[in-house]
Amino acid sequence: MAEHIDANRIHLDLRYRFDYLSKFLNFTSDDIAMLNTFAPLVFPLIPVLADTVYRKLFSFDITKQYFLKRNEGFEGFLPKKQCGVTLDSAQMELRRDMLSMYLKRILTQRDWNDTFLQYLSQIGKIHTDQAGSASINVDYMHINALLGYLEHLLIDVLCTTDTIDEKTKRGILMAVNKLFWIQNDFFTMHYLISVKASTPSRKTSETEKTTKCCWI
Repeated sequence: MAEHIDANRIHLDLRYRFDYLSKFLNFTSDDIAMLNTFAPLVFPLIPVLADTVYRKLFSFDITKQYFLKRNEGFEGFLPKKQCGVTLDSAQMELRRDMLSMYLKRILTQRDWNDTFLQYLSQIGKIHTDQAGSASINVDYMHINALLGYLEHLLIDVLCTTDTIDEKTKRGILMAVNKLFWIQNDFFTMHYLISVKASTPSRKTSETEKTTKCCWI
């Protein structure tokens, strides 16, 4: 007998949505353990990975343009002439730091509790027009490409290591793949959801405060 999934609740309850995704993808505590096992191998390379990501984003004008906008939180970083933004600019160093912290957190998180799910959700929201003035509304196509590229970089790290056995490699590979499909969904739900004409004002949550700086 098919398990019933509430079509309305899945769009309103983040935990419920995650539970459904986890069942569909067979994402379990074993996958989380595999991500934790992978973390020590990735950590020494994170600065290089973050730099590689932004060099890729700067290699296309369509993605580089997002860094030339005067976004909230970067007023003190951007030069008066927008063309002065380079990979070595202070705002780009901040973005690399944010991406580095993200990679560390997703690989070391042991308990995928509600706070962590809200963090993954907010990572998606701040790249859309739902995040108010802190948003730059990145075209989803670029987000999709970025997540695919991030996964590719991590898989490359995994494939080139010789310190773990093939069974563990396979487990990590599957865990990384599931992780990025879940994160991708937590992006798309914010891109696809219909924003109400007016929403009640509320104080910014701690999660939103810590993820105010988006990647792009």
